[in-house]
Amino acid sequence: MIGLVPAAGAGSRLRPYTDTLPKALVPVDDERTILDITLRNFAEIGFTDVAIIIGYRKEAVIERRAALEKKYGLNLHLVDNPKAETWNNVYSVWCARDLFREGVILANSDTVHPASVERTLLEANAAMAAAGREPGVLLALDTVKKLADEEMKVVVDPEKGARRITKLMDPAEASGEYIGVTLINPSAAEPLADALRAVWERDPQKYYEDGYQEMIDRGFRVDTAPIGEVSWVEIDNHDDLAKGREIACLY
Repeated sequence: MIGLVPAAGAGSRLRPYTDTLPKALVPVDDERTILDITLRNFAEIGFTDVAIIIGYRKEAVIERRAALEKKYGLNLHLVDNPKAETWNNVYSVWCARDLFREGVILANSDTVHPASVERTLLEANAAMAAAGREPGVLLALDTVKKLADEEMKVVVDPEKGARRITKLMDPAEASGEYIGVTLINPSAAEPLADALRAVWERDPQKYYEDGYQEMIDRGFRVDTAPIGEVSWVEIDNHDDLAKGREIACLY
């Protein structure tokens, strides 16, 4: 299994930082960037290979590749998204579809969180497999946080798994928030790639989470794993960045 980091987006709400850098390289703890924290998490759980999907200001990632490999003891593989500045991340994740067959943990490049999240997914995945039902797709879910309109909300049926995943939902209806970290087993490789393609062909401005909803609508089970009481933040704007800097120093 390898790590996968979608890091191709422009992050326009974080300007002026993202005038010259992709969002993943915005500093959150002295010189540490969001990408540093993500790579450290993968190293902590024992991964040796991580793929980074690049696009907007990709030269900044390319320039730091060797230094990041040395710092975290990882082999970094770069996946280019040629439509990063015009299409949304459903296409970006689809660009890495060939890697799904290896099994991946996908971690958004704008989420500051501890390695306990990845460990929770690995442990839940192993427990389900031991019980005779390895999940195809397993989402990290915050069931503690009070939700508002902007969050990627999920409705979970205890018997059937995730049923809805969307921002466009009354927060009171949601079981929790998807925090941007997913374990994808090889068994889900083809169904997920096909679902992502179907979504971007209909509307390239959709999110990759719409690909998960497409899988659900097609009858494919998507499971969730609660992460417990964890400090984390998705960094979309300068207020989020300030919170991210408070959290990053804890890990």
